Amino acid sequence: MAIRKPGSPSKIRRSAGQTVAQRLDANPAVTCAQVPAAQVYYHPDFLSAAQCEALVAMIDAHRRPSTLLSDKAGTGFRTSESCDMNRHSPDVRPIDEGIALLLGLDPAKGETMQGQRYAPGQQFRAHHDYFHESESYWPAMKASGGQRTWTAMVYLNDVEEGGATWFPQAGIRVAPRRGLLLAWNNMNPDGSPNELTLHEGMPVVEGVKYIVTKWFREDDWIQ
Repeated sequence: MAIRKPGSPSKIRRSAGQTVAQRLDANPAVTCAQVPAAQVYYHPDFLSAAQCEALVAMIDAHRRPSTLLSDKAGTGFRTSESCDMNRHSPDVRPIDEGIALLLGLDPAKGETMQGQRYAPGQQFRAHHDYFHESESYWPAMKASGGQRTWTAMVYLNDVEEGGATWFPQAGIRVAPRRGLLLAWNNMNPDGSPNELTLHEGMPVVEGVKYIVTKWFREDDWIQ
C-alpha cells in the first residue's frame, strides 16, 4: 500500500470540501466570501441572543488558560481562556448538532465544541487550524480522527474594539458580531492543507470577546 506524503492531496478531504461547499452555496442564509484563496462562508444570526448568553455563562463558569498542541510556539502565542462544552448538555447539544447539520457533516466527525474568552490584550497569534503532520502531536491526532477539514466559529457578543479574526494571506478580516457564524475549509480543493487559511484572533482592545469553535475531522472523532 502506498504511503501518502504529508501535505499531499487527499480524496476524502477533497470530498469534504466539495460536499460542504455545495450545501452552503445552496443555503440562502449563508454568504460565500468572494476570495480565491480559501472557501469561507458567513451565516449572520446563526444563534439567538439567548443562546449566546447561555454559552457565555458556561465559558465564564468553566474557563481555564488556553493550551496549544504544538511544542514550537513561543510564550504569548495564545493568551485567551478556554473551556470544553459538554455536547450532551441541553443548552449545547442543539447548537453542536445544528452546526454539523448546517455543514452537512456527520456529528461523529466533530470535536468537542470549545468556548473561548479574550479579555483586553489577549490574542491568538497567526496559526493554521489543520494539523501539521511533521509535528510531534500528529500521531495522536491521526489516531483520533485524522486531519481537520472544516472549522466553524460563532461569535457570542459584539466587542467594543479589536478582537477581529484576520486571515492575512486570504485577505479577510471579520469583526465580532453576536450570533455570526464563520466557517472555512482548511484544505485546498484537492484535499491538501491550504496554507492561505493562516489566521489570528487579533488582540482585544476594549471589551471582552466570547466565541465557540467547532472543528471537524476527516474521519470519526467520536469512537
